[in-house]
Amino acid sequence: MNPNLEKNLKEELDELKENDLLRTVDDLRFISSTRAIDNDGKEFLVFGTNNYLGLTHHPQVIKACQEASIYGTGSTGSRLTTGASFEARELENNISEFKNTESTLIFNTGYMTNLGVIYALSKENDVIFSDQLNHASIIDGTRISKASVRIYKHKDTSDLENLIKKEIESNNKSNFFIVSDGVFSMDGDIAPLPELAKIADEYNCCLIIDEAHATGVIGKNGKGTVEYYKDKTGIDLNESVDLQIGTLSKALASEGGYVSGKQVYIDYLINKSRPFIFSTALSPSTIASANAALNLLKENGEEYLSKLNENTILMRKSLNDAGLDVVDGETPIIPIIIGPADLANRFSKELEKEGILVSSIRPPSVPKDMSRLRLTVMATHTKEEIECTAHKIIGIWNALK
Repeated sequence: MNPNLEKNLKEELDELKENDLLRTVDDLRFISSTRAIDNDGKEFLVFGTNNYLGLTHHPQVIKACQEASIYGTGSTGSRLTTGASFEARELENNISEFKNTESTLIFNTGYMTNLGVIYALSKENDVIFSDQLNHASIIDGTRISKASVRIYKHKDTSDLENLIKKEIESNNKSNFFIVSDGVFSMDGDIAPLPELAKIADEYNCCLIIDEAHATGVIGKNGKGTVEYYKDKTGIDLNESVDLQIGTLSKALASEGGYVSGKQVYIDYLINKSRPFIFSTALSPSTIASANAALNLLKENGEEYLSKLNENTILMRKSLNDAGLDVVDGETPIIPIIIGPADLANRFSKELEKEGILVSSIRPPSVPKDMSRLRLTVMATHTKEEIECTAHKIIGIWNALK
């Protein structure tokens, strides 16, 4: 027993509560892709998930999950022992085909994918160049690595290039890595991939793009950042991106993460990435769900993305026309900047009273005084649900400002 530790922990928790930064877990049960109930049975319209295409409740995804469950509720071991299910190999091959890469490796979560890839590939004499607003999993991956880390200003490729030049001039480091989100999770903006690819090619950097919020979200068929820029510029950047990291838990409606790229990288990670080697593999039903969702995306991508974009445009226009402080962008991640953490909390609670769930994002996820509502739109939201939610948000905005 350590009473001093308990006392210190309680003091920290009290401080978080005092500053409106205390986090709690509120249980939910989803009854459809857009609606959930709490423990008291109250129903909510949800605008705070990453279920961008709403495929968690698609009959084909549920059927695939149920059919695979006959092979057991768990995988029983790591992929290198007894957990190498047929479903995992099928999904990896499917992702590789979708992403137009040589090979793919599944991890247990997107978070562990970033840790496992960055930690395994980077060595003591290497340098990682990481965008200022990268996801926490990238940040933590760079922190546990033995490489030197250089943070470049958000999406500022001139700053990135200057940092690279300084490293070249000052030392004989071995390998350079550029790591960036494809779509940034808190602001919803898109990485300048053509410029990143040009720099990576010029300075022989390994370019790693996290596609967690891009796959199933941008690009005509939902293939992510590479397809998005090919649609806009006609230039295929696939060869310039060494590794695409992604998740199965957002648009692909399941759980887990993956990394996709050249075979040599995947073979190396199988042998050297500790989060892969020492983790029990995902269950067959979990993987089968993701594979079914991916097949739906491959078959209906243009239709899904068209609906997602239509809903995104409608919500953004409604909020912008009302004068809310909405971060500019084109993705379904729509941040409404509130400012103080306590005000963001009040806003979220008022929406909850109206039967609408929107996440209140506070420090340390965002900078101080940049607390926000992180509104996310789905392809399965109806026009009426979007208009109703926008109306209620605008009403509360006008009452609180």
